[in-house]
Amino acid sequence: MKLLLFNGAPDASVSGISHKIIDFFKSYFQDKNIEISTYNLAEHKLPLLEIPFNEIPEEVTQMTKQFSESDIQIWLSPMYHGGIPGSMKNCLDWLELTSKNPKPYLSNQIIGMICWADGVQAMQGINNMDSIAKALRAWTLPYSVPILRKDLILEDELNPTYVQRFTLMADLIATSKL
Repeated sequence: MKLLLFNGAPDASVSGISHKIIDFFKSYFQDKNIEISTYNLAEHKLPLLEIPFNEIPEEVTQMTKQFSESDIQIWLSPMYHGGIPGSMKNCLDWLELTSKNPKPYLSNQIIGMICWADGVQAMQGINNMDSIAKALRAWTLPYSVPILRKDLILEDELNPTYVQRFTLMADLIATSKL
């Protein structure tokens, strides 16, 4: 089974929230017979989607291949002004290139979703991701983790409450039947 950890945060800092969460999932799945890959959006310079497609940048080709080849994904995103960052949506929009593939978009993949916000509106970001995932023919995990940003880190460690929530998500993913 192939798991893709999709970091949709535009923050490239390795000490950022998304990297702490990614480290948790990498550690959890380390000995579970699951191949893990990470796509950190901040490390890639994807151009804005243009239709009709003219030249497809190699960066986009590699991204669509990585997303298409996974079985399960976990999407991580901060919430910006009521939804996910535009750069994350643009990345997912490039999956339009796969529309003619035998298995288009993210068909039959399972997507878990995590979103954090400074207020209590992180669920809006998850709802945003849920709509996109379903439009891309994926199955969304019936459990998501909305995060109140100020409560996530305690003394430079993940809050045990959120560790429990991430563990539940990871357990659901590890036992998913594709």
